[in-house]
Amino acid sequence: MNDRTERDDAGPVADGPPPMPRAPRPMIERLGLAAIALVLAALFGGVAAASWVGGELFLAIMGAIGCAMTIWVGVLTLLRG
Repeated sequence: MNDRTERDDAGPVADGPPPMPRAPRPMIERLGLAAIALVLAALFGGVAAASWVGGELFLAIMGAIGCAMTIWVGVLTLLRG
């Protein structure tokens, strides 16, 4: 080992200023991202409904999971910023 401090998992430790604190996103950006998530959730829901009607149970479940996860992320985007 040399004079520099090294970790086994990530290589040499970088010397420098500490990272800047993260600022919350503006409300207009959060609304836009949530609207995009809503559109994608509607598409996933459409895939789930069409698959259910067509008898493709596995695809219907996967589409419903995708819909739920996308709605979840959209709501978190609005609440957390």
